[in-house]
Amino acid sequence: MDWLGPKESKIPPHPRQEPRFDGDLTADRIRFLFRGCADFEERQILIGGDPAKRAAVFSISGQVRSERFYDYVLRPLATNPQLREATPEAAARMMTEGLVYASVKVCGTLDEAMFALVDGSVVFDFPGGGKMISYSVATEEKRSVSDPENEPSIKGAMDSFVESLRTNTSLVRRRLRAPELKIAEVIAGRQTVTPIDILYIEGITDPDLVARVRERVEAIDTDELLQTACLEELIVDEVKTAFPLVAYTQRPDRFCAGLVEGRVGVIVDGIPLGYLMPGTVGQFFKTGQDRSQNWVAASCLSVLRYVCMLVSLFLPAGYVAAVNFHPEMIPARLAWSIAEAKVDVPFSTVFEVLILLLAFEIVQEAGLRLPGPIGQTVSILGGLVVGTAAVEAKIVSPVVLIVVAVAGIAGYTVPSQEFSSALRIWRFGLAIAASLGGLFAVTATAAVLVCHLARLESFGVPYLTPFAVAGGDRAMGHGVIRWPLPWVKFREQALHPQNRRRQG
Repeated sequence: MDWLGPKESKIPPHPRQEPRFDGDLTADRIRFLFRGCADFEERQILIGGDPAKRAAVFSISGQVRSERFYDYVLRPLATNPQLREATPEAAARMMTEGLVYASVKVCGTLDEAMFALVDGSVVFDFPGGGKMISYSVATEEKRSVSDPENEPSIKGAMDSFVESLRTNTSLVRRRLRAPELKIAEVIAGRQTVTPIDILYIEGITDPDLVARVRERVEAIDTDELLQTACLEELIVDEVKTAFPLVAYTQRPDRFCAGLVEGRVGVIVDGIPLGYLMPGTVGQFFKTGQDRSQNWVAASCLSVLRYVCMLVSLFLPAGYVAAVNFHPEMIPARLAWSIAEAKVDVPFSTVFEVLILLLAFEIVQEAGLRLPGPIGQTVSILGGLVVGTAAVEAKIVSPVVLIVVAVAGIAGYTVPSQEFSSALRIWRFGLAIAASLGGLFAVTATAAVLVCHLARLESFGVPYLTPFAVAGGDRAMGHGVIRWPLPWVKFREQALHPQNRRRQG
């Protein structure tokens, strides 16, 4: 009884890289695959109240919203007089042609039926048909859209991404209403079967960049895709680096701005972040407020962030080098104060610096891992009480405490916490190099750092963009200075956009 005939479903099957379940599409096969699952449910219903039209209904408790199931599916099927009078073949066809107030899909394979159940559909088995009907009545339970906690907005949009993939894409669609916004979906994770959406603007984004991103996402071969690193480390060009090669944001407005620039966006179901590729140094030093305030203030703050980055990276190493190897660099009165403060300290300067840097990292990690109020208390106790006690106990000198505190606070001005974490790692290396060879060793280590950054690429784009590319991007508003928007006529050249002009 092929009650659907040659007609195919207009709804495409659930996208997957390859079939997951083998075997015929039968009720017994579904029961076997879900054996031992406490949330698997099965019930028998009469279509139109006719005992001759009995169907088995499969569902997964918790994935299905009961009210929708009863009101939109069961009520029409049980009370419609046309179903009672129709033949079983006609009744089955009517069930797929708008009789039920829910999205319908015909499942012709076991693969389609299984993923329909997991996605929150109820599956009807009409005996002898060879195919099954699924109705989408998913719960759609998700966290509501809230303020971006990691990227607070002073003057701008106040919404942020959530864990629901379709909610996130709708937030993007509300801002980019043009049909040129394309969304391609890829499934990754053998066990999690996680949908990943790739977003780009056709006519602006470089097709080669889109192809490169999609190729790497499709090549992900892992059991689970639950944490951010599962995506980031499996698609980047280089994993032997502490610096991030993929930018992410909680804010849909920043995400949309990146798409308009010509970048490719990636949104993963279950992760409340939007990824922008390629990730470059210039992008990690931009904030969502740069285009929400006056260009003079935004430019000054941008310069301040770069200066603070250099201070955070080189201040401890510079202090160690100056005290141990180049005391002539220090003014006489300051040198006398430093020497006087170190009289009763039993440790060397580099040991003091490294101990305080390590203590700073410990306090920060403890503050992040504890609940909010407790974490703030730990930070205050570690920063004030322990630091002051260490100075009074002559374990460290006051100057070292000031140097490390200034370097640590300056590092927080970097908008990207991952980039800031990489700088903190190199800060240790620079301090150790300063203790071995003074400013000469610091200069050599800095040169190694620059060479390391220069050889990095993010999806074919130099990591030091816009500082490592030609074509005047720095003068066009893509460098340190945020020029007035009427002056920024073109998109960033390093991204190779199809349409470089962004305004008249």
